[in-house]
Amino acid sequence: MKAIVRAFTLLLSAVMVTGAAKPALEDFPATIDGGAWPAGHVQGIAVDTENEFVYYSFTSMLVKTDLDGTVLGTVTGFTGHLGDLDFNEKDGRVYGSLEYKAAESFYIAIFDVDKITGIDMDAETDGIVTAVYLDEVVQDFTADMDGNGVFDGNIANTPDHRYGSSGIDGVSFGPAFGRKNGKQLLTVAYGVYSNTERDDNDHQVLLQYDITRWKKYEQPLTQAAPHTSGPATTDGKYFVYTGNTTYGVQNLNYDAFTHTWLMGVYRGVKEQFPNYSLYAIDGSSRPTWGVLEGQPTYEEGLLLPLLQQGLRHETTGIRGWNFTADVGMESLGGGYFYIATQGRVVEDGVTKHTAVLNLYRWTGAAESPFERVSAPAFSRG
Repeated sequence: MKAIVRAFTLLLSAVMVTGAAKPALEDFPATIDGGAWPAGHVQGIAVDTENEFVYYSFTSMLVKTDLDGTVLGTVTGFTGHLGDLDFNEKDGRVYGSLEYKAAESFYIAIFDVDKITGIDMDAETDGIVTAVYLDEVVQDFTADMDGNGVFDGNIANTPDHRYGSSGIDGVSFGPAFGRKNGKQLLTVAYGVYSNTERDDNDHQVLLQYDITRWKKYEQPLTQAAPHTSGPATTDGKYFVYTGNTTYGVQNLNYDAFTHTWLMGVYRGVKEQFPNYSLYAIDGSSRPTWGVLEGQPTYEEGLLLPLLQQGLRHETTGIRGWNFTADVGMESLGGGYFYIATQGRVVEDGVTKHTAVLNLYRWTGAAESPFERVSAPAFSRG
């Protein structure tokens, strides 16, 4: 009973802040089984809270279910890496990071999810997916940092790749950094290679885009002949000092209830850093112009502050948590989240990857920033 009262108190607060009610929290089950799929592991999730749909990225396919886990459709045929996802409430579409490293092409894939009505719908031919090319990402990924005239390609053990960029992964909609409200921008987080031999890869790199006029860039997905239609510049490039993490920000999520940007990562391995698995950006603090530490030549940029909660590393002052949220994280409002866990099963000799979503409440506590919401408090029907 206490959990229910607390949930409705938080929901009421959220309604007062946003001015519009979401579906009641008891409509969200404590657990959702996303099924088992013969693709890569789950990379990210998106939830359409109004229509009660869930979308999962399984590296080379997208899965659509309802809140009961009933599969409503899938999109297959991706030859690149489909990463983190987010749902755009304004246009009702799902946006996800999409990488083709060998082709040196990086996109935001945009899914017309109303067209996902069957199993094994084709990413190229069924009119569901369009893509927007991100030139800023390409320029940093392909940077010849040692100036030898040779780009070393998709490897971590090289001085190439500006900021250690391995491409992109985390994506989320939210306001401009430093603002609690306003136009919803698409924020895209870099992947960053793990490399202990360089010092210029210790920031998370985040790009913000105003997608209002992106329709003119959208092109059908053509994987054999990647297009280059996209914005020439970003609407903001930002840096967060966390220490190097393995492949940068895996999952990015803006939570309007707390005004924080959560970053789920694979732990880094540099011994001088705390190597937490979850970091949070203080979304209410404005970016500041400052020096980017560790760069091969003097460089300045817009720096974002970490939220001053969680564990604190005495040597560096870096804050974060030892909590796993690197394969799917989605804010539902009122301080509640779905967080995905991945698994693997073998069915009829075929290895398949699974995803299970569990309902959590944000606490921000140093030892555990989320607490699991039990099934009895949120049973449906």
